[in-house]
This record gives sequence, C-alpha cells and structure tokens, in this order.
Amino acid sequence: MILMILFHWFFVGLTAPFLIGVIARVKALVSGKVGPSLFQPYFDLIKLFSKQCVYSHGVTWVFRISPAVTLAAMLIVCLLVPFGSLKAPVQFSGDILLIVAVLSLSRFFMIAAALDTGFSLEGLGASREAFFACLSEVALFMCLIALTLLARRMSLSGMLGADSPLSWNLLGPALLMVVASLFIVMLAENCRIPVDDPDTHLELTMIHEVMLLEHSGVDLAYMYYAAIIKFFIFGAILVPIILPVQTIFPFINTLIFAGGMIGLAALVGLVESSMARIRLNRVRNLLLIAFALAFFGLIVTLWRGAL
Repeated sequence: MILMILFHWFFVGLTAPFLIGVIARVKALVSGKVGPSLFQPYFDLIKLFSKQCVYSHGVTWVFRISPAVTLAAMLIVCLLVPFGSLKAPVQFSGDILLIVAVLSLSRFFMIAAALDTGFSLEGLGASREAFFACLSEVALFMCLIALTLLARRMSLSGMLGADSPLSWNLLGPALLMVVASLFIVMLAENCRIPVDDPDTHLELTMIHEVMLLEHSGVDLAYMYYAAIIKFFIFGAILVPIILPVQTIFPFINTLIFAGGMIGLAALVGLVESSMARIRLNRVRNLLLIAFALAFFGLIVTLWRGAL
C-alpha cells in the first residue's frame, strides 16, 4: 500500500510539470515563436526550491503553513484519482465528496494566506477567487452527480475505471454536456484563459497570481507545484471520459492516457492562443454556462433512466 502511494506521487510529480511545458510551447508555436523548453517548468521548480523564503513582519502562522497545506491537499487528492491503468491507491464509495472537500480546503488556506498579508491587492484577488469558486464548485458538483448516475457508482475509480468505461455510443449526449462543463470548470479552477491569465503582470486583473505576490522561495515552489498538480488532476478526470478506451494491455492503456493528457494540454494552449481573457464581470456568465451544461446533462441522464 505504501509503495503504491509513493509510486502514485512519483508518477504525478514527474509528469505533471511536462503538461505546463506543452501548453507554453503550443502558445509560442501558434504565435510564431520558438518558445521555452518543454522542461522549463522543471527548471523553474528547481530554481524556486533552491531559494529561501522571505516573510513580512506582519504575517502570522496562517501565511507560513498555507503553501505546505495547499501542496499536501493536492497530494491527498492524487491518491483518490486513477491515472489511466494506474489505479487510485485509495478508493471508496463517496470519495468524490472528499475530493471536492480537500480541493476547497486548499483554496481556503490560499485565500486565508492572501488576507493575512494585509495587502489590498491580495485581498482583491482572494475576494475574486472566493466568488468564482462558489460558481465553479456548484458546476463541478453537478458534473460529478451526472457521472455518478451515468456510471452507477459514487467512487471516482468506479466512474473512470477499466471495468466499466463510459460508453459514448450509449451516453453520448449526456457525456458531451458533462465534458464541456468539466472543461470550462478546469479552465476556471486552474486560472487559465479566458478566466485568468497566469502570465499577466497587471495586478488589478489577476485572480490567482495576485494571491502569490507575497510568497517566495520554497513557499512559492509549493504553491506553483500545487497548481501544476491540480491541472493534472482535472486532466486525469477528463481524459478517461473523452477516451474511454481500455485494452488488456496496461502499457497500451498508459500510452492512451499519456497521449490524451498531452492532447488536452495542447487544446488548452490552442484555446489560450485563439481567444483573449474575458472581462471579470463576464466570468460568472461563463461559469453559469458550465453549470447549465452539467444540469442539462443530468436531466438527459435522468430522462434516459426513466425510459
């Protein structure tokens, strides 16, 4: 059991930063540039881990423990999510509720740390993060409810497992709406364009990045690594739904999962290259669209069950 957990963490920690490199490279290629190396996120993490933290005199223990709690929360969620043929080390009925709860816990400490600094811009970002989270979490819950009814299981491993993959031939309309909703939620939860721009330097328009302005050194590395793992987690939920291909060969299943994750990262890069960030007062409309898609996916699922 311990070896499974360690290998699960090793797999995520080793492969997750590569997806961020794929996104950056795709964005650069679309704009006609060479772009950074695919391994640039690894170099950034190594550089941050080699630096010391600097704390303001006004911060409390909340600010100091927030990065570690945020990263630990992402690592806990990793244990509940299967990655292709790599089964989740921890799985039980109702684990989807624990996943959402732990993700909310990490957001709570991130917001609390931003407010603890007393910096007005970080407080502004924390307020935006809390408001948009209220909308994205409702859409995420609706997607998970629809998936629960489609797969007839309350465990994420049961929904995405190899024993009973979701079939597009039978559940196509409902799955299409759920996938579209999950994709929007993934962009919002990971602060990607069109919701937020991770590369912006305009404090008044940032959401997630502005809450990290006071973090430095190892603490910033923890927060950066947690954001990378969070993107990998949402991708690991989406890819098995989009590509429910299972064979008797675990190696082939792993290749399919890896190709799907790289393709999803490339798609995010194309989305960020083809559209601008929307205005903040319209982000709620986008998240309401995600909720509506998940809700109608649930309605279609219930209608099929009634038949």
